[in-house]
Amino acid sequence: MGSTHVNRRDLVKRTAAVGLVAAPGMGLLSSCATGGDDGGDKVEKGKKSKDNPLGANKDADLEVVIFNGGYGDQYAKDNHKLYEKTFGKVKHSKTQKIRTKLQPRMVKGNPPDVINNSGAEEMDIASLIKDGQAADLTPLLDAPSYDDPSKKIRDILLPGVIERGQIGSEKMYQLSYSYTIYGVWYSKTALEKLEIEYPKNWDEMLAACAKAKKQDIAGWTYAGKHPYYFSFVLYPFFAKIGGEEVLRKIDNLEPNAWKQDAVKQGFEAFHELYAKGYVLKGTPGIDHIQSQTQWTKGRALFLPNGSWVENESRKTTPKDFDMAVSPIPSLDKADKMPFETMYCEGSEPFMVPTKAKNVEGGMEWLRLMLSKQSTENFIQLVSAPSAVKGAGAGLKDLDPGVTSALDALDKAGDNIVMPRIRDWYLELHKDKIGGAIAEMMSGDIEPAEAVKRCQTAADEVAKDKSIKKYKR
Repeated sequence: MGSTHVNRRDLVKRTAAVGLVAAPGMGLLSSCATGGDDGGDKVEKGKKSKDNPLGANKDADLEVVIFNGGYGDQYAKDNHKLYEKTFGKVKHSKTQKIRTKLQPRMVKGNPPDVINNSGAEEMDIASLIKDGQAADLTPLLDAPSYDDPSKKIRDILLPGVIERGQIGSEKMYQLSYSYTIYGVWYSKTALEKLEIEYPKNWDEMLAACAKAKKQDIAGWTYAGKHPYYFSFVLYPFFAKIGGEEVLRKIDNLEPNAWKQDAVKQGFEAFHELYAKGYVLKGTPGIDHIQSQTQWTKGRALFLPNGSWVENESRKTTPKDFDMAVSPIPSLDKADKMPFETMYCEGSEPFMVPTKAKNVEGGMEWLRLMLSKQSTENFIQLVSAPSAVKGAGAGLKDLDPGVTSALDALDKAGDNIVMPRIRDWYLELHKDKIGGAIAEMMSGDIEPAEAVKRCQTAADEVAKDKSIKKYKR
């Protein structure tokens, strides 16, 4: 999750303006293009069959770009091998700068065939859909699954995965490959050494941090340069305190949604961590990798993160760390939702650009990636749950972090929340809300001011007629 940032509003406006008149860029590798080398060329469609339900051209090449973040790219390379057994060669590349490198290609009309649109530089999928640049993946959803042709792809995906990729439409434009469990990550070993049990409410959290501080250990650290990481625990915290309705109002940009009591109480609780000196010094200036390293080195007990963290921090994690994740503690007994409530959702999104040369090949690559072979390989390689139902159920000797995540998911039951603001209004979520949280957690502003800034930013989006609005 890189730290490079571009003014997204300006970039999207330029993209929209140029995209209507831009000449196609240079083409991608393709042995079966129907014309010359310009980006307007499409490979010829293949013949649909039992083994080729999407009609991909078996001789055409494919280009796949993977976000090189917490999951790395080996799982994708392994899926290439499965694809190449029947179809053409795959040109593979990886980057953390998805927007910087691929937005210009989207504008020019020569995008790769599959994009892992993830990370700090993910492209604004809502804007891409609005501009007609993201292919409708309904054919993929209606295709038979690789391992059991009696089931369609849509039937093997976990709850919420399809909805995550729909973005205000009945059509799905992005496929979430992972199923991320967000929460408070910690070392069981570290808590045991301090004779602390994971806190179930906020008083217990403050007591745990106070005990750690006496041993020169910070209670918390986080990705200060990417403060939207706090949403992984703040959003479910709001829902616990005031009910899921709190998040629905925020997602729908309703008036005074950020002024709800649950939001105020959530901000005040987290600001108390700063006020009492329970946040690792220097945290506001570090990125996600640095915060994770400080955490695995034992300098802080708790870290807000997602289930990719086990793989992303593997190189610095001690063998006896015993990584685990739990829900954000309850505020108190008055909470509307139980302690076990978790923020979980389909994640690690993949898209096929409308102007890609090999659209059918891109969808077939995704179909194969949902096979048992590829999903189990993914789980074992990156220690993260897959978006496929039952994937990994028979696997043994899984790492402690993913085991803990799956256990937390099971205990949550129906108490799962999935806020949509980060999909629908990316700039608002990352820059404006994240910015207010960052200033609050560094002591520059008080919780009341953070609430005010969040509400002002949400109101600006609500009034901006150029931004498409969504409801749930």
